[in-house]
Parts: sequence; C-alpha cells; structure tokens
Amino acid sequence: MGSVLPLPSSSAAPRQRKAAEEEEEDFLDSPGRVEDIAKFPYVEFTGQDSITCPTCQGTGCLPTEQVNELVALIPYSDQRLRPQRTKLYVLLSVLLCLLLSGLVVFFLFPHSVLVDDDGIKVVQVWFDKKNSVVLLTITATLRIRNSNFYSVTVTSLTSQVQYMNTVVGTQQVTNVSSIQPLSDKLVNFTVKAELGGSFSYVYFFCTLPKVKVHNIVIFMRTSVKFSYVGHTTQSSVERYQYVDCSSNSTDLLAPLA
Repeated sequence: MGSVLPLPSSSAAPRQRKAAEEEEEDFLDSPGRVEDIAKFPYVEFTGQDSITCPTCQGTGCLPTEQVNELVALIPYSDQRLRPQRTKLYVLLSVLLCLLLSGLVVFFLFPHSVLVDDDGIKVVQVWFDKKNSVVLLTITATLRIRNSNFYSVTVTSLTSQVQYMNTVVGTQQVTNVSSIQPLSDKLVNFTVKAELGGSFSYVYFFCTLPKVKVHNIVIFMRTSVKFSYVGHTTQSSVERYQYVDCSSNSTDLLAPLA
C-alpha cells in the first residue's frame, strides 16, 4: 500500500511570510547594508515634461551654505503674482500726495505781514529858550496784521523823523512784540526829535502868542523787521504828520494822505 504525505496546515503559511519579512528587515538594517545604501547616489527621475532641479544638482540635498540664500518658487500662474487694482492704488497715492503737498504749502508758505500807520497818539513838547530849540517826544502807533497760520516776531523797529528833508530824530527798538496767527496787534513806539540850529525859527513860531495854530508838518519813516519760520522780511511805512508844537497834546489829527 502506498504511503500518504501529510499536507501543510493553513496556519503555517502566515508564519512563513512573517519570518521572510523579518529576515528582509534584518538584512536591510544590517550595518553593511546601511553603508551600501548611503553610498548609492541620488537619482532624479524626470519625465518628458519636467527638468532636473538645478539647485540640488541631482544630489537630492541642498548645500549648507545656500540654505539662507534660496527663496521659494511660486508658479507664474499664482494669483499672488497678479496685481489687483494697481492703477487705482497708484492714482489714489498720487492724489493723496498732491493733497498733502498742497496743504503743507498753504499752511507753511509765508504770507504777507501788513503794517499800517495808526497815527500819532501823544506829543510832549519842551522848549530850550537859551538855545532856541524845540524838543519833541512823539508816541505813534502801528497796526500789524499777521495773515499766517503761525506766530510772527517783530525783531526790530526803526523810526526816523524828518523836517524839511532833514533828519531831526531817530529811534530803534529790538524784540518789540509777537503777533499771534491770523490776528492783528497795535504796537506803540516813541521817537525824540530836536528842532534847533538852522531850524531855530521853529522855536519862535511855536512860542509866538499871536499865532493860534502852531502846527508843523513832519515826515516819519518807520521800518519794521519780522521773523517767522526761518524767514526774515521787512516792511516800511512813510507818512506826513501834523504836530502841534505849542504844547503837549493827545489824539492829534489824522495823518496826511
């Protein structure tokens, strides 16, 4: 009679596959195999529609010295590379710059400072009978208008009194006043004049009792210097004035035209 061979059981197949896998893992994890894999160069497989990475140069790794020099590559079709409303933004920026420039010029550009003669307010008269001299102390007023958006400093004021085209008195004042923005201010100043020598006849005219009106005409030239925003300017006022030389007076006649 023939012999019967035993059939392998169904549980033996999985055990055999498991053993084969463990044997393969042990083979791959062996030190010699790891060294062989490390020596195997990187191969980049490119298809028909692709190119080799120029940065990696086919090695599959980046050089250490180029880590901080590389940037990310963005596809040309990426929406982030397509500027949106560029013309609108540029137009708005230009308009905003023009507006700001116009405001700066309007508020900081120096405007004129007007100086008007507000007339003579007080005149004090002294007579030097021995030398036939008339001494006058004239207090006059200027009205200064500041049309700027910042304060204006009146750095100096120089006044000159002339009689018959001859200078008979001068006065200079420094650090006079400060004019607030968009406002006007009255500035008073005093100048002394002496009428004698060739004008000794004025003494007899001013002291003659038979004359009821002792008015003489003088010419006053006043120069004012201003300083504002690093800018210095000067304005002058010239006017003929009536002066009563017979006695002290206040609030005289208006200046001559």
